[in-house]
Amino acid sequence: MKTFDIQPVNTALKTAIQEKIDNLNKPKGSLGRLEELAMQICLIQQTLEPSLAHPCHLLLGGDHGIEREGVSVSPREVTWQQMINFSHGGGGVNMFCRQHGFNLRIVDVGVDYDLSNIPGIINRKIARGTNNFLYEPAMSEEEFNRAIQVGVDLVDECFAEGCRVLSIGEMGIANTSPSSIWMSLLGDIPLKDCIGAGAGLNNEGIRHKYEVLLNALNNYRSMIPQPSAISPLAYFGGFEMIATIGAMLRAAELHLVILVDGFIMTACALAAIRLYPATQDYMIFTHCGDESGHKMMLDIVDAKPLLHLGLRLGEGTGALCAFPIVDSAVRMMNEMNNFDNARITKYF
Repeated sequence: MKTFDIQPVNTALKTAIQEKIDNLNKPKGSLGRLEELAMQICLIQQTLEPSLAHPCHLLLGGDHGIEREGVSVSPREVTWQQMINFSHGGGGVNMFCRQHGFNLRIVDVGVDYDLSNIPGIINRKIARGTNNFLYEPAMSEEEFNRAIQVGVDLVDECFAEGCRVLSIGEMGIANTSPSSIWMSLLGDIPLKDCIGAGAGLNNEGIRHKYEVLLNALNNYRSMIPQPSAISPLAYFGGFEMIATIGAMLRAAELHLVILVDGFIMTACALAAIRLYPATQDYMIFTHCGDESGHKMMLDIVDAKPLLHLGLRLGEGTGALCAFPIVDSAVRMMNEMNNFDNARITKYF
């Protein structure tokens, strides 16, 4: 796997940042989480005047072989149908990107459909979906490395355009299945506690999903008795999920602010953190969704999500919804007056 140079944020400026925050014309600590966010972003960017310039959103699409086992209420053709919908500007992700001024990149990393001639969709296809991990690894090591590089290259393109804040979303029917297995393996949590309804399974559907994933997990353990750090990622992951990990690692390497979305993206964030723990310094966990286990997975990394709106759409929409809060923290640092300039007596 490609190596990354991801360092913990340098805390040398922490005292100066805190002094600036405390001298803004407000009671000390009165802006709560905004003050915590401001501190984190200032440390990421190593400045007292942070910026969220040129926000970019990556929407990564890929299909999953495990969908053939009936683990999702939605059929796989929904993946390519939604990708085309996104290219026409009709999805939830499009609306929120327009609302908050994000540059949206729609990327085919592994959709089981020919989207190469669809305007507005970037072709980075590795294969037409992954293998069925009930019987074999979802992808080869070579495909894993290619997917990581897709994420790296996309972030480099955004960075070259001046991007300083990145959000990522996904489109891939059945991708809660690999996410649940990653959660179980990387978080040391019983599989049954990691499985939920996905896009809308009933109780019988959830039971079936659990049985399929448990069999897949047992097969994996028999086939790979001494797994490496990347073994579970390549064996179960989707191309869009591995590309997300590559994007997150490269974004942290470049000191970008990373907005982490829902269940699938949190699973990718957990994987990135397990590979390079310092990656978490650059992540803002934006919301806790309704998928079973999401809060538990957030607790694994001691994350405090900004929102809990009952979202389970995916696409990165939760991260986009939370962006105004992050923007407010930055505006607080750059636009709010201090006591001296405002000629106000400190009242704390």
